This record gives sequence, C-alpha cells and structure tokens, in this order.
Amino acid sequence: MSRFARTAVIVAGMLLAGACSQASANDELRVPAPKVDVPPARGVQTAVLAGGCFWGVEGIFEHVKGVRDVTSGFAGGDKTTKPAEAVRILYDPRQVSYGTLLRIYFAVTTDPTQLNRQGPDSGPGYRSAIFPQNAAQARTARAYLAQLAEARVWKDPIVTRIEHGPFTIAEAGHQDFMRRNPVHPYILMWDRPKLAALKRQFPEDYRS
Repeated sequence: MSRFARTAVIVAGMLLAGACSQASANDELRVPAPKVDVPPARGVQTAVLAGGCFWGVEGIFEHVKGVRDVTSGFAGGDKTTKPAEAVRILYDPRQVSYGTLLRIYFAVTTDPTQLNRQGPDSGPGYRSAIFPQNAAQARTARAYLAQLAEARVWKDPIVTRIEHGPFTIAEAGHQDFMRRNPVHPYILMWDRPKLAALKRQFPEDYRS
C-alpha cells in the first residue's frame, strides 16, 4: 500500500485517543551524547542518514541549527537490497557536530529497534541506516552504536546498520514536503510530533 493510499487509515488513527502524541517511539527517551565525535573541520560537511520516510527526516533536520541544506533521496542498495529512503544533510561543523546530528537522529527521528520499517511504512526501503561519508564519520557511528547498546536506552536490540553507497536525489515532489504540506495527514500523524520532540529535547539546537 502506498503512502498516499494509507491517508484514510492514518486519519482514522489520528482520531484514536493519544495517537498523535505517541507517534515518535523515542519521544521522551534520554539518549546520551556521543563520547566519540568527528573532529572539527573547515567548510560545510555532508552527512547521509536513512530513518524511514524521508519527508519527516528531512523536515526535522531542516530545523537544526548549523544545517545548511537537506535533500531527500535514496542511498545504498545492491543486487539484493533496494536503496533506502535517506536524506543528505549539509552542515556547518562550527555550529553542529556530526555526533549531535546522530544524537538527534536516534532521539527523535528514527526508532533503531524496528527492522526494515518505521511507523506505518514497511520494507527494506524504510530501514534505519547510517551512511558515513569518511573514515571519521564511520568511527563515530560505530562508537555511538556501541555506546547506545551498552547504555540499553531501548529494551529491544538496535538494528540500525552502517552502510555505504551513493546518494541519489529523489523527485522534486518529495523535496521540502513537510514544509510545503504542513497539514498533510501523514505529516500530522507521524512527523509533527517528532518535530515537537526536537524542540523540547534539543532547545539549544532547534531553530524555527
């Protein structure tokens, strides 16, 4: 079933008590800051993350201070695994670190315990995955996954993968979808609560 075909189901779900407020599984989790981070670098840097439908992931990171641009697209994949919906984040490391982006990713953007799905979307295209763009990002991602597993922030095992592969930009209709469609039922149900969680949990990193 396509994302658009699920609109009626989503609207019905929104009428259930507390449905909208519980859209983010990570809403009130205390996700620790990374002990290992990418050293500061000059110039704008790139991060690529997959955490379910790229509409919301893009919309959330567009509200993070230091992020210059976010693009929806697809990353990774091979002959046996389809590409994942992902976002390419251009950020200023003088304002926000790669580790902070990962912390936000795990705290409010993706549920790292869901295998090949996020919320109402299922299939490997919606998997939770990190695509390091250099060796320093790879070291930080591996260390943070180990740190989170040891901290047992979630009851279930973390299934977020570290992957590699090219990033391909999605069609124009998917770009800035959350900003252009703020009252779309899917956005209201699954993404607006996560944006509210970003503002609440990361007030120093949030921008309107």
